[in-house]
Amino acid sequence: MPMTYLLRKLFEILPWLMHHLPGPQQKANSCCEFVCPFIRKGDQKPQGERGIPDEPQDFIDFYLAQIAKAKGDPASTYDEDNMNQSIFYLFLAGTETTTTTLRWALLYMVAYPDIQENVQKELDTVLGPSQLICYEDRKNLPYTNAVIHEIQRYCSIVLIAIPRESGKDTTLQGFPIPKGTLILPNLDSVLFDPEKWESPRQFSPSCFLDKEGNFVSREAFLPFSTGSRVCLGAQLARSELFIVFANLLRALMFTLPKGVEEISTKLVLGSTMQPQPYKLCVVPR
Repeated sequence: MPMTYLLRKLFEILPWLMHHLPGPQQKANSCCEFVCPFIRKGDQKPQGERGIPDEPQDFIDFYLAQIAKAKGDPASTYDEDNMNQSIFYLFLAGTETTTTTLRWALLYMVAYPDIQENVQKELDTVLGPSQLICYEDRKNLPYTNAVIHEIQRYCSIVLIAIPRESGKDTTLQGFPIPKGTLILPNLDSVLFDPEKWESPRQFSPSCFLDKEGNFVSREAFLPFSTGSRVCLGAQLARSELFIVFANLLRALMFTLPKGVEEISTKLVLGSTMQPQPYKLCVVPR
């Protein structure tokens, strides 16, 4: 039996060992210890600095309201420890996936300079030089919006969604799925389905545009999964990607380093699909 398998099982049974044994997990533990105090500090804002009790303004307000409602219920799982952990998970998941997507975005802009140029032309035409970019601007920037969607589709950083379990006996397309079956949603198969996309293996923002150049949504665009278990941070990720990408492309030009003629777009398998390490030149426009 492989040693790595034995260690993994040991850590599942005795997770506290992770904090005492040497290894790369110690760096992760250090990062957690750095982030958690910030979360706790945010939770402890004075009541006067929060929203009106009947009008919660953010996730913490909503969670505190649930804690108050469940007070006295011994079966309730709403408490400050779980709230802090939920906030930590949101930060952890959103930071990794958004950062990786932006790395792919810059890589594609270097690999496809004509697409980069078209994005910059649209940004220059629609936005003023000093105008702050907000998420609502995407409605007036259909090509830029299409490019961002195609980046998310084409890099497909999460091949398999978080495992789920069937809550009851059911049938899917004629196949019986018993209660308790482990289900692994294959998002990659949808994002590259030749029956849903005209050229799934080509980077083509035009698949999100109609003949008049207007942005169109696609039913098969599911980088955040779908249904009641869709990614909680999907809306935040969309806003971040659009604002950061648009600001970068408006201010900077991304090119290959001197003497380099091409750049690899092959992925590196991991918890998310990472681009291979690359270098690029950044030039103010």
